[in-house]
Amino acid sequence: MRFVYPEGKSKALTFSYDDGQIHDRKLVEIMNRHGMRGTFHLNSGKLAPDRNHPVFVAAEEVAELYAGHEVAAHGVQHRNLPTLTHNQVVNEVLEDRRALERLTGGMVQGLSYAFGNYSEEIIVILRSLGVKYSRTVNSTNGFFPPADFMAWHPTCHHNGRLMELGQNFLSVPGYVELPLMYVWGHSFEFAGNNDWNVIEEFAELMEGKEDIWYATNGEICDYILAVRSQEFSGDGLTMKNPTATDIWLRKDDSRELLKVGPGQCVFLGER
Repeated sequence: MRFVYPEGKSKALTFSYDDGQIHDRKLVEIMNRHGMRGTFHLNSGKLAPDRNHPVFVAAEEVAELYAGHEVAAHGVQHRNLPTLTHNQVVNEVLEDRRALERLTGGMVQGLSYAFGNYSEEIIVILRSLGVKYSRTVNSTNGFFPPADFMAWHPTCHHNGRLMELGQNFLSVPGYVELPLMYVWGHSFEFAGNNDWNVIEEFAELMEGKEDIWYATNGEICDYILAVRSQEFSGDGLTMKNPTATDIWLRKDDSRELLKVGPGQCVFLGER
């Protein structure tokens, strides 16, 4: 048996876009039209007080604009965390979480590092503040899930071999367990370069695939962490799901699926 994504999906695709500038409006429209889902990391202290602000989206439109996606933190003022004191890091992150939670009505547990900068000390602080994952800007060009979600390296920036990597992802080798493609960037880059076709063409390539789970950063983090929390007997034939998440498995070389619900204990084979 091998773990698979919800409903038996064999791979997952997610997006991550920073800063909350007005060009997110067009990006969200493109993603929604093609069935893509992702996470938008916002600096709550920079959100405009009304819809006429020339650079950032308005605070009042956050809930509606990003509906169906995830809103996550990026620091209330987009400050470089490793240069701050402990208390300043706490304020930069916790104030952002609280403000965004007020705007969305949900929990904000994800982050992307401003300027891509972080340290082991920063990670320790973030964990204490309830942050479950945080994205870097270090592209892997690969499809393995992260070893540590607090240093979540994406597959690529949207200007980095996007279509080539997308084609590779569609035929990812079977030895990659829980394959994941993670694209990141800033929507203002599309506007500045006048190359919205980049994301349009990629979304067209990826849309409507029955084997892809289109998910937010947070959904993928939660699911994989739940998978990693599964408990097994010494012979590996009995599995217990101690989490609150449904876990899905597929028999090797088979279409047969097994869903293991919260608290459920199952036998995976004959002794």
